[in-house]
Amino acid sequence: MSSASSSPNATVGILALQGAFAEHQMMLQRLSMKRRIVVVQVRTADDLAKCDALIIPGGESTTMAILARSAGLLEPLKEFLRKKVVWGTCAGAILLSKSVENAKKGGQELLGGISVKTARNGWGSQVESFEAPLQVEGLRDTSRPFTGVFIRAPVVFELVPSPSDPPIEVIARLPPQCLPRSQTDIADESDARTIVALRQGRHLLTTFHPELTNDNRFHEYFIQECVLPSLS
Repeated sequence: MSSASSSPNATVGILALQGAFAEHQMMLQRLSMKRRIVVVQVRTADDLAKCDALIIPGGESTTMAILARSAGLLEPLKEFLRKKVVWGTCAGAILLSKSVENAKKGGQELLGGISVKTARNGWGSQVESFEAPLQVEGLRDTSRPFTGVFIRAPVVFELVPSPSDPPIEVIARLPPQCLPRSQTDIADESDARTIVALRQGRHLLTTFHPELTNDNRFHEYFIQECVLPSLS
């Protein structure tokens, strides 16, 4: 048994090659939990081996994949996904996708792990960033919306599970009144492109940036609903 799994603590890694990893760390360190949360910035395979769970932050997904390959982390990350809990936010959501629309020239290396097709910068460029109040299933105090921060955010283009995959659970959608004007072809709330947070098996995906708010309920949800059950 590994030292991570036998520890009374929950060790959560944050991929720290590029992007908003420091903001995720601050959110985790603000949590008040019965079980102590140990945070590890992951830059090597040895760092990753210490972790019970991993957060892949927002940033630039192509750059992150290139840096992960240079650090010898791509294959360890794929193996980690097969066994342990991973949460991808924004760029991290792209890396966890099965496939990507409009990838950069030369393609986009992916880790996979979640049965979705995403589209990069699906809501537009940096100047078209926005915030939206989200109703999120399972958060503490569900009557209080969670502010989703969308910065060059990807869009869930399509759900593509195979019969052997765990079911996909949608936990938040973008409200119709908050849809960007560029997405006038979205007819109703059942369109996959309105999905902004989902779970599949042990993994969590959000297309927005929970770490860029003052609200740590999403990080609390990740620990309580995804990480701790995997350690019991």
